[in-house]
Amino acid sequence: MRKLISLILAIVMAAGIAAASGEGMPATGTDIGGHEIREEQPAVIPDRDKEDEDEDEDKDEDEDEDEDEDGEEAPFADWNPNAPALQALIAYVEAVTDKDSPDYIPPVDRIAVFDMDGTLCAELNPTYLEYYTLAWRILKDPGYQPDAEMLAFGRMIRDSALDKSFPDHMDMKHALHAAKAYAGMTLTEFADFITNCLVREADGFEGMTYANTFYLPMIEVVEYLEDNGFKVFVCSGSDRFLCRVFLEGVLDIPYEQVIGMDVAVEAANQDGKDGLDYAYTSEDSIIRTDALLIKNLKMNKVVQIVREIGRQPVLSFGNSGGDTSMHNYTIFNNRYKSMAFMLIADDEERDYGNAEKVQPLREKWEASGYQVISMRDDFRTIYGDEVVKTGTFHWLEDLAEDRVPADAEPAEQEPATDTSL
Repeated sequence: MRKLISLILAIVMAAGIAAASGEGMPATGTDIGGHEIREEQPAVIPDRDKEDEDEDEDKDEDEDEDEDEDGEEAPFADWNPNAPALQALIAYVEAVTDKDSPDYIPPVDRIAVFDMDGTLCAELNPTYLEYYTLAWRILKDPGYQPDAEMLAFGRMIRDSALDKSFPDHMDMKHALHAAKAYAGMTLTEFADFITNCLVREADGFEGMTYANTFYLPMIEVVEYLEDNGFKVFVCSGSDRFLCRVFLEGVLDIPYEQVIGMDVAVEAANQDGKDGLDYAYTSEDSIIRTDALLIKNLKMNKVVQIVREIGRQPVLSFGNSGGDTSMHNYTIFNNRYKSMAFMLIADDEERDYGNAEKVQPLREKWEASGYQVISMRDDFRTIYGDEVVKTGTFHWLEDLAEDRVPADAEPAEQEPATDTSL
């Protein structure tokens, strides 16, 4: 199944490149997710019957690959089979999907919520994806001219990422600057910009683009839950529209099941008028504004879940203190059997984790009643066996620039030299 998903993702990424413009676009021949971008070919009318036959063959091949020696499906090929968290999850799902079990949960109430950064995908190469995309927007995007304050903020992201020396309250500072930096973009323009960022080589690794920085074992968890009647939502601190682009083609999660940081949107010609005083026209498109609505972290995740899902989750997956409220809302006062899982970044060989730093977190999460997932001990692979950690970053070189603020004062003209003598 992931082979088909990778192919679809490569096509989506290639289409995004063709639609968008900007510095750093991969050229023809660039390899994305194992597939080379080639020059545009004449359109061919597809043979639907042949496509159906090929799809059936692909499904048969995938099913064969996913079977173990006894002919039974092995949905967790990327996990170490004896991982305690995995065994706990399997036992839970078997119990709540068995109609004869006292723990049975009707399908309508099988709600699972997942954080994104650090839970489904990388956040340490060397920082969050949304920080990288904003830094690129400010420092490198030729279509955007930052003012002096915005330019200083972009440089701070660049200069602080490697040693994690971000200032206090960086999450809110980022959210406010991101809202401003992307304001005025249509949703399509924003999606194209994010796509251009995703197709670049993931910093700190060989054999992987940013589009592929998903934890393969966690993709298996999402697919397993969906196969067992769970409705899966992503509830991320990152921008909702960024998450939609990033997840598309990798996880079978529709846009309406993606929750994240939100900014206000409006019609292109609305010009700040209240929605009650403006009617959308054929000349309009939807654009982002600079008004931040919510940074979806901590208790705000619970607020968003209540508003948008309307049901208490029974499973919650996260990796940080920003997810504890979501976890506690899931496991406290729930009429159904429920569980919460915390992933810890303790793999220093295949990823940029810190085993010593996360050990107190493991103890804290376990004391809180959460199941702990160890990337080092529980994952057979993280990004795929072909992906290699380099141990070095080209972050500073990639984001080097000499931009002049849009609001800079014009340089004083030197007095003309009198050459008449």
